[in-house]
Amino acid sequence: MNREEAWHLLSEYTNKDGLIKHALAVEAAMKAYAIKFNENEDIWGIIGLIHDFDYEKYPDLNDHPFKGAEILRSHQVPDDWIQAILGHASHSGVPRKTLMAKTLFAVDELCGFIMAVAYVRPSRKLAEVEVKSVKKKMKDKAFARQVNREEIREGAVALGIPLDEHIDFVIKAMQAISDKLGL
Repeated sequence: MNREEAWHLLSEYTNKDGLIKHALAVEAAMKAYAIKFNENEDIWGIIGLIHDFDYEKYPDLNDHPFKGAEILRSHQVPDDWIQAILGHASHSGVPRKTLMAKTLFAVDELCGFIMAVAYVRPSRKLAEVEVKSVKKKMKDKAFARQVNREEIREGAVALGIPLDEHIDFVIKAMQAISDKLGL
């Protein structure tokens, strides 16, 4: 699957602007980490782009990301891609064995949280989001309560990267596409 095919799949299953922007943010973070880790940025970007493609149609935890995995298998997507996508959801029980899978898990919740932090800035701009503001908002349990803060921490640990450095890295990856994110 190339990026164009991945985009088509995402567009076929996802209409909500917020989910599309989340997919783009995770794609950017995955590509940036692929470059850092000397991995294939095209593949890692595609994984980030399609990791939640089934969520709008199948939001129930009994279905997502399992229905998506079935659809990806029908598109002959490589098994290691599917395992990474399954592993991004803790409830799937699929272990994250590869660096790609660990990275997807590490950036998924964090991208959503960083976007939420940007949305509450007066300017609504990623350029104004800093590590300290993200960490401060992480302490506020009422803010973006659907985002699992423990998974953000676990993701950084799984990558062996200090949390502050991980947050900064993902912010910068997202800032590079801030126009596409409307932030």
